[in-house]
This record gives sequence, C-alpha cells and structure tokens, in this order.
Amino acid sequence: MVRFLFLFFFVFLCGFSSTEVYGQGAQKANLANEYFNTGEYEKAGELYLSLYNENKNSYFYFGRYVQCLIEINELTLAEKVVKDEIKKSPDQLPLYISLGNIYERGGQKEKADKEYEKSIEKLSPDQNQIAQMANAFSQLNKLDFAIATYLKGEDLIKIKNLYTYNLAELYRRKGDIPKMIAHNLKYLNNDIQRLNTVQSNMQRYLQTEDYKELQSQLYELIQKEPNDLTYPEMLQWTFITVKDYSKALRQAKALDRQFEENGVRVFNVAYIAFNDEDYDSAIDGFGYIATNHPKNSSYYIESRRGLLNAKKAKVVSKYDYSTADLQSLQSEYQDFFSIMGKNTQTAGLMLEYAEFEALYMNNLILAIEILEELREFGGISKESVAQAKLNLADYYLMSGDRWEASLLFSQVDKDFKEGTLGEYARYKNAKLSYYAGDFEWAQEQFKILKGATSKLISNDAIDMSVFVMDNLGLDTTETTLQMFSKADLLIFQNKYTEAIDIMDSIKILFPEHSLEDDILYLKAQIYKKQKKTDLAVNLLENLIEKFPEEIKADDALFELAELYEEALQDKEKAKQLYEKIYTDYSGSTYAVEAKKRYRILRGENL
Repeated sequence: MVRFLFLFFFVFLCGFSSTEVYGQGAQKANLANEYFNTGEYEKAGELYLSLYNENKNSYFYFGRYVQCLIEINELTLAEKVVKDEIKKSPDQLPLYISLGNIYERGGQKEKADKEYEKSIEKLSPDQNQIAQMANAFSQLNKLDFAIATYLKGEDLIKIKNLYTYNLAELYRRKGDIPKMIAHNLKYLNNDIQRLNTVQSNMQRYLQTEDYKELQSQLYELIQKEPNDLTYPEMLQWTFITVKDYSKALRQAKALDRQFEENGVRVFNVAYIAFNDEDYDSAIDGFGYIATNHPKNSSYYIESRRGLLNAKKAKVVSKYDYSTADLQSLQSEYQDFFSIMGKNTQTAGLMLEYAEFEALYMNNLILAIEILEELREFGGISKESVAQAKLNLADYYLMSGDRWEASLLFSQVDKDFKEGTLGEYARYKNAKLSYYAGDFEWAQEQFKILKGATSKLISNDAIDMSVFVMDNLGLDTTETTLQMFSKADLLIFQNKYTEAIDIMDSIKILFPEHSLEDDILYLKAQIYKKQKKTDLAVNLLENLIEKFPEEIKADDALFELAELYEEALQDKEKAKQLYEKIYTDYSGSTYAVEAKKRYRILRGENL
C-alpha cells in the first residue's frame, strides 16, 4: 500500500511538473510573439533563441530568431547562425531561403539568388516540403521563386496540374493576368464542382477588358477538348457576366443540343436577360424552348409564359407603342390559350393575361371573367388564389364596384393574417376607405401598417399616413381632401379627363392650397400614362422648383430622371438628376437606386 501511494505521488508530481513546464513555455512563446509584433526585436530574439534551444525540432522559433537578427541589422551574426544550422541539418531547405534573405538584406542579390536556387535544386518529391518552401518564398514576396518551386514540385511528384490553383494565385499577385487565367482554367480539370471557385476568382480579380483574354483561352480549350463540359459552361458564364446575353444564349443553345438537355440552361439565361431588361435576348431564349422542345417538357409552359411576358415588356416599356402593338400581343395570348387551354398549369399566365386586358386593353369585363374562372380551379395554391383575388378586387374597383373589391380584400386579409399578402390586402382596404372619404378610419389603418414586414407596404403606408394627417383639418370641412381622393380614385379607374377636371376645380376653389404639389404630381402621372412626356416633364419640374422640401419632391425627381433617361434619351440630364437625388435627398428611398443608375450612365462596371 505504501509503495502504491509513493508511485501515485511520484506520477502526480511528474505530471504537475510537466504541465508547469508546458505552461511556462507557452507564456514565453506568447511574450515573444507579442514583442515581435510590436517591433521589440531584441527582446523577442532572446526569447525565440531560448525557445529553440528548448525545442530543437521547431524551426519556427529558429526562423523567428533569425528574422529578429535581420530586423536589428545583425546580419553577420544571422549569417553565422544560419550557416551553422545548415551544417547540422543540410536537408532543412528553408534554411537556404533564410540565408538568401540575409544576403539580400545586405545588398548581395547574386549570392541571395544562388541560395534560393540551391533550395529549389534540393527539393524532394515531398508535398509538405514543396508547400513549405513555396510559402516561405511567398511570404518574402519572392513570387518567381515560389512559382519555380511549385513547377519543379509538379515534375518531381509527376501529378499533372497538382499546384495549378496555387500557381494561379501567384500569377495574380505578379499581375500576369493571362497566366493567372490559364492556371485557373487548368484547375478546372474537367471537374464541374470547381466551377464556382474559379468563377468567384475571376469575378473578384478580372477587369472588364480581361474577359476577352478569358474568352480567347476558353475558345482554344473548347477546340482542343470538345468533350470537357467545364469550358463551354465557363464561356457561357463569361458572356452573362459582361451582359452579352445574345452570345450567352448561343452557347446555351449549343450545349442544349449537344447534350440533349431539357432547356433549363437556355431558360436560365433567358430569365436573367429578362430581369436585366434585354427583352430581345429573352424573347430569343424563351422562343427557342417553345419551338424546339415538346409541349410536355419541363420548361415548355414557363417558356411560353416568359416569351409573352418578354414581348409585353418590350412593347409597354417603349413610350411610343401603338394600338396595333397591343392587338398583336393580345392575339399571341389568345393563341396560347387556344392551344394549351385555361387550367391549373396555365393559371400563372391567366393572371398576367387578365392584367394585360385590364391595364392595356381597358377590357375590365374580360379581365374579371378570366380571374373568376381561375378562382374556380381546384389544385392551385392558396397564394395563387389570393393573388387572383387581389387583382380581381382592383378590377372590380376600377369598374366601380367598391363593395365587391372590399369583400375580396377582406377575404385575403382573413386567410393571410401573417405575411405580405395579408398586409397588402389590409393596405388596399385602407386605401378604399380613403377613396370613399372615410379618412379617420383609413388613417388608423395606415398607422398600423407602418410596421408592416414588407418595406414597400410600410413606406406606402407611411406616405399615406403623413399625407392624410397633413391635409385633415386644414379647412372647416374635409371638402378639399374629399375632392382630391375622388380624383385619385378616378385615375386608378383610368378616367383621366374627369380626374383632371376635379383637380383643376380644387385649384380654382382653393388657390394656394397645401395639396398643390400633390395635384402637380398626380397630373404628371396621368400624362405619363397617356405618353404625353413633355407635359409630364413640365409638371414634375414645376413641382421640384416650387416644393423642394415637400414629401413628393424626391418621387418627382426620380420620375423626372427616368423620363429623361428612357423617354427623352437625354442621358446627361438624367445623370445630373440622379446625382441630385443621392446628394440632396440622401435619406430618400430612391437614393441607393439613383446612385446605381448614375454610375451605370457614367459607364462604370457594377
């Protein structure tokens, strides 16, 4: 028993002693690192030498000790200790790099290069050693020697493209863009999983003009290795990145045919083009699928839908579209439904067609019929039904049936107490009360909706709340606001002449009223819809000049900039107006978008 207790305490004391020694070593290392990082190299050097003597296998401590000697200009001593260490351990190749660094710091570049070259000559086919050496050179910014290390390492290990990723990074640091590109492409090595990594590198480091070099190298590789899918994938990505969607589609179509795909690649490019407002490319892409893939294929219906949406956007985005343009588009919608029918699969397009008939063909009866038919379908999502009800409510309101509109908004509100659809329905019901002149109830709802999860609904609710509050109680009656809200409803119902008559009456009956800026803004909206651009511009400019501090000023400024950019094609004037928004109205919700558009007009690559 006594012997057992003796052994127990001996082991305990030994363990305690080793733990204490380890703790002291760690403290010393931390202190040395702290001195080194704060530039106290003499103190750090003493500690690193002590640590190396205690840990002869740690060349980290030795390297730090030598670096401290170099930093305090003790080059002779540094040379001696490194040479002594080389005699003891000639296979420790980083020592030759340290010696070369000492010579270089002393102005002896030729001797330095010889030591660097000697270290590379002595390389063995050991991946850890090669990586250690390349990193040592890289830390000294000796990029050519780091590159030479990796290239010799590949020869020694005899594994093709083993270090292409590392080499790509070194060529990038050198500024050798063609070789950086070449090694990134070698890194792909027919591995589709590496595409995202390479694309991220290219996007991070290439300038716009560098993409031509990338595309040139890709064309060569595609010719040499036609069965490697990574290169055409990469080429397609470059065209999307520089927004050359027609060429991206050409590539996508070729791959779709070559590999007999289902059209997904072409669909994705067309979708990107559509969102970037390149409607011709979108029409090309969606049209290709609709023409070349069978009706029961995965992307056929969505492509037909995309095709019609792109054609509609192309027509209505212009400020000079004609009745004939709209009638042609209407025929295409009708042709689609005659072939595919109206059913759960085509429900999304039915929503869009109803909107087209209501807003562009002024055929509210047909729009309502389409959506009432859709409501009867089984098997479509609650969200789709809710969206149909919201649109249908708008069309009923436009046709003068306020009660049916309110009923539909209330149904959506009840079905979606949480979320954007319910919030939007509540906002629309509050707007109905505003149109009807029930301003107090509407104001209460707008106040609640200020906290909506949707930023857009929240902003609209805030605007309406401020507007109603500012204009309630200014007169002994609510007559002026009632007249204005009625005009607002008439505009929603596309009854523009009647709306203008009411607004003109307000100006006559209540001159210099606080609603003057709102009247200017609403009339400008009418002239925009009627494509009377000059009249809209005059009203918006008048509003900005007379009411620069009012709530509608930034709205007017942004819309004016859009008109100059798109309708009047005066890019310089548009640029000035966008700049004014983000400088003079930095708190505006338009500020970020205005700055983005300003930079695009300046020709910057975003």
